[in-house]
Amino acid sequence: MSLLSEFMQKEQQLKQLQAEMDRLQNDDRLKAELAFKDKLEALMREFNKSSADVISLLDPQGSKPAAAKASAAAGGGRRKRKLKIYKNPNTGEVVETRGGNQKTLKAWKDEHGSDKVESWLVRVEE
Repeated sequence: MSLLSEFMQKEQQLKQLQAEMDRLQNDDRLKAELAFKDKLEALMREFNKSSADVISLLDPQGSKPAAAKASAAAGGGRRKRKLKIYKNPNTGEVVETRGGNQKTLKAWKDEHGSDKVESWLVRVEE
């Protein structure tokens, strides 16, 4: 390609870009977004806040779901259930379980009722 044809092509591209810039500068949506950005930046300066502060304020759970998915994928399966510790007030017997299918706990629920046994919950651990 000759230098002259390259120059003419670049000149044509420049004219197209200038036309697009003119169109965007007259767009009311762009004007509204620029005004919002200016007001937001002024407000951030007034309260001495950074972009990261604003993002964490508006979306406090933003990175947590991604981290939870990553840890679940890294662990190779489901996350571990919480350990529940029950103490029978009648016998003093203690049951530690990570699921509701524990033999003694099921017997207690059959005998005393599920709501009553759930009231015997002493603590929950990770």
